[in-house]
Amino acid sequence: MTTVELLWNGLAAFLTLCIFSFLYKDNPFYKFAEQLVAGVALGYWTMLLYHTTFTDKVLIPIFQQGKLHYILPTIMGIMMWTRFSKKLAYLSRIAIAFYIGVGTGVALPLYMYNYVFRQLQATVVPLQFSWLGLNSLLMVSFVTCTLFYFFFSKEHKGTFGGLSKVGIYTLMAGFGASFGLTVMGRVALLVQRIIFLREYFIALFGS
Repeated sequence: MTTVELLWNGLAAFLTLCIFSFLYKDNPFYKFAEQLVAGVALGYWTMLLYHTTFTDKVLIPIFQQGKLHYILPTIMGIMMWTRFSKKLAYLSRIAIAFYIGVGTGVALPLYMYNYVFRQLQATVVPLQFSWLGLNSLLMVSFVTCTLFYFFFSKEHKGTFGGLSKVGIYTLMAGFGASFGLTVMGRVALLVQRIIFLREYFIALFGS
């Protein structure tokens, strides 16, 4: 490892330890690392959006390609900044309302297709006399029980109550699996940082 790499990795190790110091208590080192990461991320994304969005979607189409109809969305984008003015704040509501309306109209069909219709398509599959068919049958049964749980027009008693209770267990299993996946993802990040610190100190002080 070269001297430059040692310096950069040393800075990364120092910031990593600053973040880990929050496990002890809130301290100036943690606040410094936190604000540094937030500032660098803000500066990076600001420049990235300027060069990949504002330049490509505003400057080049209007001034180089002559697409004057791009002026209208540009004006609406500028109107959003009037939110910081007490006198002109009402202009930002027009742009935000238009943006939310268009965004909802575009996102709703995609959301319904990806998270409703495709989920139904993956759930309701032809039954087969195999382990895959048994898995599909169990999936349909658990999904049906979960829907029974969310049916509030009928009191959950008797057979209906038993099926809704199976739906509760299905929900708890799903939430537990999602939470476990999230925790394992965070643990994987922690393991990577620990391995990085170990390799850095080995390169710095030797094994």
